[in-house]
Amino acid sequence: MKLDGFITTAILAHIPVYARNDYVQEEKQQQLQEPLDGQWKPTTTGHDAIVPFSEPKPVTISEKAGVKFKPLLDVNTGCAPYAAVNAEGETSGGLQTSGDPESGCRGSKYGSQVYGRSTWYNDVWAIMYAWYFPKDSPMLLMGHRHDWENVVVFINDPDEVEPTILGCSTSWHSGYIKYAPCPTDSINGSSVMIKYEHSFPLNHALNITKDAGAYQDLIMWHQMPDLARRALNDTDFGKAITPMNDLNFMEKIEAAWPFKTKKDGA
Repeated sequence: MKLDGFITTAILAHIPVYARNDYVQEEKQQQLQEPLDGQWKPTTTGHDAIVPFSEPKPVTISEKAGVKFKPLLDVNTGCAPYAAVNAEGETSGGLQTSGDPESGCRGSKYGSQVYGRSTWYNDVWAIMYAWYFPKDSPMLLMGHRHDWENVVVFINDPDEVEPTILGCSTSWHSGYIKYAPCPTDSINGSSVMIKYEHSFPLNHALNITKDAGAYQDLIMWHQMPDLARRALNDTDFGKAITPMNDLNFMEKIEAAWPFKTKKDGA
């Protein structure tokens, strides 16, 4: 047996059966995509010209869990969430910090988007949901172009009949506000309720809320075409860090861990 084949087999042997099945299906889905030209580079377009992905029907265990625990977002101040990338790999050019905090970004005629990515971490299933906003401006000429915010929902096991939310963490500037357990009054059914707002003079961030907001079409990382994933890996959004791309995802999951020890989350 070749070394790389042996390593892959060994790794998969330690992953639960349903996770292996998800992995195989997602790998096949990605392999169906056409190879990318090595010279290809992402391009930007107007923030209101990006057409979001429609939410696909969930097929795998991880996709079904992603949809089941999709959060509700309540935008109190600032921009509405927009799509950051389209199927052709074009990314949003964002907005300057001119005008009111919500000026020019009250919502796209094409609709909005929430991006998802999930993984096992310390024997707990972590689902990240990320939103893109064209600018982050608490007031005229303050803040910066582009904003990425995310919430990580930690559940016990996506293969359970009724998975349980164990904790949740919301992005707060360079870190996270962490809850373990996630307060029951911030959960509507199986959805954590999240608010997006600023506390002057600080820029926008997320926290939990008791007010139900709105859902956005969910697209999981592996469901996007190669061009879109590559664009999110390669595009520099300035001061806004793309949390679910290959470079940042696991680092963010680790930073969002809300439990005191590994065993506390299990």
